[in-house]
Amino acid sequence: MKNGFWAKNPSLSIKEFRYFLSIRFGLIFSLNMQSTIVFYWIYNITNDKLALGLVGLAEVIPAICCSFFAGHLVDLSEKRKMVLFCIASYIVIGCSLFTLTTPFAFDRLGVESTQYLIYAFVFLGGITRAFMGPSVFSLFGLVMPREHFPNATSWSSMAWQTGAMLGPLAAGVAIAVNSITMGMFAVVLLQVLLLFPILTIKRKPILKKEKEPILQSLTQGIRFVMKTPALLGAQLLDMFSVLFGGAVALLPVYQKEILHVDEVGFGLLRSAPGVGALVTLVLLAFLPLKTYPGRKLFIAVTGFALCIIGFGLSTNFLLSFFLLLFSGMFDAVSVVVRSTILQLVTPDHMRGRVASVNTIFVSSSNELGDFESGVMAHWLGTVRAVVVGGCLTLGVVAVTFFGAPKLRNFNYDDEGKKE
Repeated sequence: MKNGFWAKNPSLSIKEFRYFLSIRFGLIFSLNMQSTIVFYWIYNITNDKLALGLVGLAEVIPAICCSFFAGHLVDLSEKRKMVLFCIASYIVIGCSLFTLTTPFAFDRLGVESTQYLIYAFVFLGGITRAFMGPSVFSLFGLVMPREHFPNATSWSSMAWQTGAMLGPLAAGVAIAVNSITMGMFAVVLLQVLLLFPILTIKRKPILKKEKEPILQSLTQGIRFVMKTPALLGAQLLDMFSVLFGGAVALLPVYQKEILHVDEVGFGLLRSAPGVGALVTLVLLAFLPLKTYPGRKLFIAVTGFALCIIGFGLSTNFLLSFFLLLFSGMFDAVSVVVRSTILQLVTPDHMRGRVASVNTIFVSSSNELGDFESGVMAHWLGTVRAVVVGGCLTLGVVAVTFFGAPKLRNFNYDDEGKKE
């Protein structure tokens, strides 16, 4: 049985990849815990739906603006050092947010100054995120042989989704049992612990030695994505589905005004997509998507959109929880397919720059989606905003299905033969 497990999961036999998984899990756990606390904190001190959207906007602006330069710098730098630098930056930001939550700081600053400082530190987190995405993506390619990418991607996504599931739940429990202050302190402590696995990974060679003009280097990642139809289609599909279909930013409103649950209920709702994603990723680790991954991607995004529409209309906590759970299951399929496509088609010497484009297309769409949700809820009302977003996602699926045949017919085996 043991031999069968390792035979099906060869990536886990690589020691440095296990350290990589612990970093990936720990980062997303702490950052999701921090993000959940920030959204809850902002809404409770302002009682303003638009303020929730501004949190996402504060992070997405630097993430987009710095992404191209970040990818260029990551390709020219040693990858472990870049990840270490990003973790250290998150620790500094976490300490700053923790300080703001203390009664001493809040009483002296007041609501308005505290709100603006939260946005400022979230902005700095967005800058760090612009470097973290390409750095982690590039490090993955250096600790894992190419032939194990599909299996390793499933485990990497599983680590990410486990953190995404447990982080919000831990935040809800921390808020209910202790306080926002203790929750933020736990975030900092977890990020400090991440210094141990990253320092255990050995330094990696720098594959990109030549230093062409910076503008030429910055545009290479964009040109590569634009000339790779399957990758471009997957990026656009994921970007717009998350942009229009994201309802997570409005969960504090659903908790307080529609579902009427306590802080633990809020944490459960926030973690529900991660629970569903984790279940799916465990299945995919043992039953990988070997056939017709492109078509399965479209089915998954369609299921995600329908779940979001159902959640928007629901007034029952259990129904809302399970709809969010199923949305996470569908989203996990799209994450694995898109991530595997990204890993397979990207040359090693361009990983930083292509990952930066990925940050703009996909990662930043989460924060833009938060902003879009906050603005739409401010204009249309909470329920209408979520339902309209789900319907727009269905429209994106239809347009991409007919407009991106390369993605629709994408096959892992065909791509592997090109290498």
